[in-house]
Amino acid sequence: MSATNSIEGETQPGAPRGSLWALLSFERLITGPVIHLVYWAGLGVIIIAAFSVIGASIGVAWREGGWAILLAIPVLVLGLLIVFAAGLLWRAFCEFYVAIFRIGDDLAALRRVAEGGGPPR
Repeated sequence: MSATNSIEGETQPGAPRGSLWALLSFERLITGPVIHLVYWAGLGVIIIAAFSVIGASIGVAWREGGWAILLAIPVLVLGLLIVFAAGLLWRAFCEFYVAIFRIGDDLAALRRVAEGGGPPR
């Protein structure tokens, strides 16, 4: 009985078949799809923060009037710049984790080539 190793694409004798076993034995990693979900969830929070900045600036300018309008404009611009920077940092943070796990995939391919298991994919 043999099962296909989804990372390396090889069959291993004696290994049970099935995707559940691949998940339980860490032959197949789920971090890639999970990090995409975490990225979109974080981006949603950042977008909510952007709407909060816009709402707070407009609310203060509308409620106070006069000189508060002049104060609300730089607060709005600065708040949106901070939200934009947070979006870029969040993207970089998530890309870092994706890159780390891709390095692991590349090392597995290099190991397979070094052991004579076939050409890299």
